[in-house]
Amino acid sequence: MNKVSCIIMDWAGTAVDFGCFAPLNVFLSVFREKGLDITYRQAREPMGLLKVDHIRAILEMEPVREQFERKYGRSWNESDVRELYAGFETHLFASLKDFTTPIPGVVETLEGLKARGIKVGSTTGYTAEMMDIVRPGAAARGYVVDNLVTPDEVPAGRPAPYMVYRNMIDLEIPSVDQVVKVGDTMADIREGLSAKVHTVGIITGSNELGLSEEEYEAMPAAELNRMKEEVRRRMLDAGAHYVLDSIRELPACIEEINASMNR
Repeated sequence: MNKVSCIIMDWAGTAVDFGCFAPLNVFLSVFREKGLDITYRQAREPMGLLKVDHIRAILEMEPVREQFERKYGRSWNESDVRELYAGFETHLFASLKDFTTPIPGVVETLEGLKARGIKVGSTTGYTAEMMDIVRPGAAARGYVVDNLVTPDEVPAGRPAPYMVYRNMIDLEIPSVDQVVKVGDTMADIREGLSAKVHTVGIITGSNELGLSEEEYEAMPAAELNRMKEEVRRRMLDAGAHYVLDSIRELPACIEEINASMNR
């Protein structure tokens, strides 16, 4: 019988850091220090990319590019990217340890899947040095994966498929049919599709929903449901095969995938 034998989890916004706030706050700060005002939506849109690529993606947005040219009288260049990224690293390393708490439901869900023999790999937009802070912080709170691949270990980060394939090699997974990529951003979805694996978007805790846990709990049900449906539509439009309200729905989703492969 064909069946899923590996899930590949994203980190911030999927496994830890409800709402993906660690990088968000830093992007806002470093652009402000450069004299540029960016919105939450602009900072969130490229989330999931390698962080230096994320900075380039923000600078390429037309309103940000025009704002830069008005302020500096020229187009941005790679020197500006390096300056912004240096500031990003400084701010992020100072705060990253405070954003390693697992999202509710993640630890027990993945432990249940591991008990069924499913291996847990992971990919991220963080570098290996950043993950040296995040991974042990999450492990101390009960979240442990079988494998981690960062974008600085492969030819290119998301949306390229290399991190997924490296996980498959490390975990000895012979077929893309046995793999489910789980994430909370458009970059995660594009990564899964590029790798030709089953691709699942998660709404609760996601960068796309953009709410802190406190905001999520306090949100009136009707408004929260409206926001979730908007995220669901965006993820499906991006090509996700499945979009789940919560990570707790992942075991049932895997059963559905297994059944569909064996019909």
